[in-house]
Amino acid sequence: MKYMLMMNTPTGGAYAVASWPKKDLQAHIGFMMNFAKKLGAAGELVAAEGLAGPDQAKRVRAGEDGKPITDGVFPESKEFLAGYWIVEVDSPERAYAIAAEASAAPGPGGKPLNLSIEVRQVMSGPPPDGV
Repeated sequence: MKYMLMMNTPTGGAYAVASWPKKDLQAHIGFMMNFAKKLGAAGELVAAEGLAGPDQAKRVRAGEDGKPITDGVFPESKEFLAGYWIVEVDSPERAYAIAAEASAAPGPGGKPLNLSIEVRQVMSGPPPDGV
């Protein structure tokens, strides 16, 4: 079963990590890189990416003529999606365990961030009856 683990982080504008001391930022990035390597070595990692902050985000929809209409940026967002992992595991419980480990990534002073991570199963296709 595939699961998408989405790490949300609070915001008041750009990423808070930009204001962290260099050693804390390096520890956080090191954790994330090692975490991805560990999941890859276990054969559980399908994909993982960090995302740009909400100060670069746009919402897009088609106008009546089909051309894109954009809205944003959204620096006032309460939370934003900072990044995600797609994992392939044998059970939802394993996906939850991976999410909990990612949530404990180090923050300032090495203290675990304990950020909220949304876990959702990736559907393999439409229902067999097409509904």
